[in-house]
Amino acid sequence: MSEKNTKKDFIDTHQGQNLQKINLLDFSAEELAQFITPSFRVKQIFEWIYQKYADSFLEMTSLPKELRERLSCEFHFSPLQCIKFEQSKDKSIKYLFRLNDGLLIESVLLPMKELKSGKHRYTICVSSQVGCKSGCSFCLTAKGGLKRNLSAGEIVGQILWIKKHNAIAYEQRTNIVYMGMGEPLDNLENVSKAVKIISTALAISPSHQTISTSGLAKQIKKLGEMNLGVLLAISLHAVNDELRDKLMPINKAYNIASIMEAVRNFPINQRKKIMFEYLLIDKLNDSVQHAKDLVRLLNGLRAKVNLILFNPHENAIYQRPSMDNALKFQEVLKSKGITCTVRQSKGLDISAACGQLKERVEK
Repeated sequence: MSEKNTKKDFIDTHQGQNLQKINLLDFSAEELAQFITPSFRVKQIFEWIYQKYADSFLEMTSLPKELRERLSCEFHFSPLQCIKFEQSKDKSIKYLFRLNDGLLIESVLLPMKELKSGKHRYTICVSSQVGCKSGCSFCLTAKGGLKRNLSAGEIVGQILWIKKHNAIAYEQRTNIVYMGMGEPLDNLENVSKAVKIISTALAISPSHQTISTSGLAKQIKKLGEMNLGVLLAISLHAVNDELRDKLMPINKAYNIASIMEAVRNFPINQRKKIMFEYLLIDKLNDSVQHAKDLVRLLNGLRAKVNLILFNPHENAIYQRPSMDNALKFQEVLKSKGITCTVRQSKGLDISAACGQLKERVEK
């Protein structure tokens, strides 16, 4: 295949659905160097976009005027538009973005205070798909099904926009979690590319990026083979297949045993742990016996359990458990040496649950 055809194929793949211009955020520096020479110009462009947070190519005054005009005609780096946001009393912010084809996605900015240092860090939760096909019964996003995958540039664009429009623009300790709308491992190619672009262009190490999955065992294996250096989080939510089948239909394809096998073979830094997210639902999976069963399931793993209290939404069929039950659950795990935290609920006074803000606006 000639270099010309290779470039054309790449452009066709990354063409905006409602635009004649190409989303530059879909490109790594190496890919962009195929189109722009000399290579130091690519470095300048990346600095303007990812470090100086330029709004247009015309602002990039270190580039020749002819190049700026060419870039303006061929490329854009605005794959989304914020059409609504809500800020909670706890300072977390939920964003609703409209993509260039009119579809909507959500992202969240979460301020986190470190217990040891007392310093604030920030976590940005991003979407990887428009909708989701996993069909989890507790998730509002699942109601609408899957529309399409996000491109790498649309994933990166969420982080870039949030950093650009907040005081954390120069914050060096930002964490990224792929826990928003969609199943990240269903869009592994674009998610893995986004991880690489974020780590180089925005200097957020893969060790500060966590990919969450509902348990696609084959894709967990593929992610491990990529050896990206990211952290892995498993949305478990049940300790037996009977209950998990009801909560998460994906379990019928990848049961708990297959997930645990994939997790045990996943490469991870010895100083890190696999995170298991466990959504506590009142009178369904929040008993002391459930906690004891979870201890047995995690035996021998370097695991951290993040307990999440169900955040009710309109027409939800489940209820939020009591904090007392959550603390009893936590104590069982801690007594057996398993690191376990009860996630501090954020944004209860706004549309915090995944898909809530989108649904309200669409209604």
